[in-house]
Amino acid sequence: MRVTLRDVSPAVVRVIDVPATSSLPELHELLQVAVGWTNSHLHQFVAGDRTYGPPDPDWGDELHEDESEARLPDLPSRFVYRYDLGDSWEHDVEVVGAGGAGPGCVDGAGGCPPEDCGGADGYAELRSVLADPGHERHAAMREWAGELPAFDRPATDLLLRQTVGEVPGSVRLLLDLLADGVKLTPGGRLPRSIVRQVQERYPGWHPLGSPASVEEDLYPLAVLHAILRRVGLLRLARGVLRPTRAASDDLEIVRRLRSWFEPDEFLGILTVLTTAVLSAAGPLNGRELATRAHSLLGERWSVDGRSLTAADVEAAINELSGQLAALDLAVHDCKTWQAGMSARTLLPRAAALAAHWSRSPAR
Repeated sequence: MRVTLRDVSPAVVRVIDVPATSSLPELHELLQVAVGWTNSHLHQFVAGDRTYGPPDPDWGDELHEDESEARLPDLPSRFVYRYDLGDSWEHDVEVVGAGGAGPGCVDGAGGCPPEDCGGADGYAELRSVLADPGHERHAAMREWAGELPAFDRPATDLLLRQTVGEVPGSVRLLLDLLADGVKLTPGGRLPRSIVRQVQERYPGWHPLGSPASVEEDLYPLAVLHAILRRVGLLRLARGVLRPTRAASDDLEIVRRLRSWFEPDEFLGILTVLTTAVLSAAGPLNGRELATRAHSLLGERWSVDGRSLTAADVEAAINELSGQLAALDLAVHDCKTWQAGMSARTLLPRAAALAAHWSRSPAR
């Protein structure tokens, strides 16, 4: 598809390949990283006389229809993507044909305008002021905007592919091991043969390194087993556990794994921040990781009527350690945390934040 930001000069255009079955929330994430926005404002899809957007508890369906029930094939070949209803950035989107073998950024031009610069008119004025060193507001605007970014196709291509996502290696391993169906033990656990094969791939999952006998010996494996059953990627029938039909589609696997996290709930937000911080900063001890995550959480969270502390955040991250390890998001060896292999390919917001912070030395 070709995406063109309206009414700006120089032109901002992206040509991207995206999955044809993308839901509108997924397409929103892809358009954000393709153009270069920071996903900080409300958005809408305008298709003829229908407008879709995220559910809004204050407006109900008066503002727009719920986008979560729609997918890309439900839209016409030309539609408008609107971002930031205050600045009113409007993008003309055209589906121009079949894409390549995988997602990515094929071509493009023009750097993304800064957030909150006042829309197309404000952006034009900003560029005019920055181009005139003698303007009375030049220094102030330069300090606020910094250097306007140029379009970086390789970086955009990588981030777009990361946003589409990949199946974590741990998930792929367990689904492959169970592909033909495996009879669970009388206690409902994975058999020892499966546990040992997982341990060969993930020896660090056993705290002592000794041979595992039951899945609880590898705590992340027990967590992974539970997650895959809860999101509908594994099903137990007559004592035999096997992948569901959904597990045959990589995009659907990623989609269901993402559904495990509540994006606007505390643990979901903390998972994203933890993963992003580790991806951008590298290995950190528990206190350093918690301090950074705590500074990013803001003041909206509390515990028993008191403000959330870094110690509270560290305790919460420790509680998440099984999930983080199970999905290859992070690895913890009792002293140090580091990003896992799926840190930038499972949670779109974590990938976008990590990319942004990696370009910001101060972070």
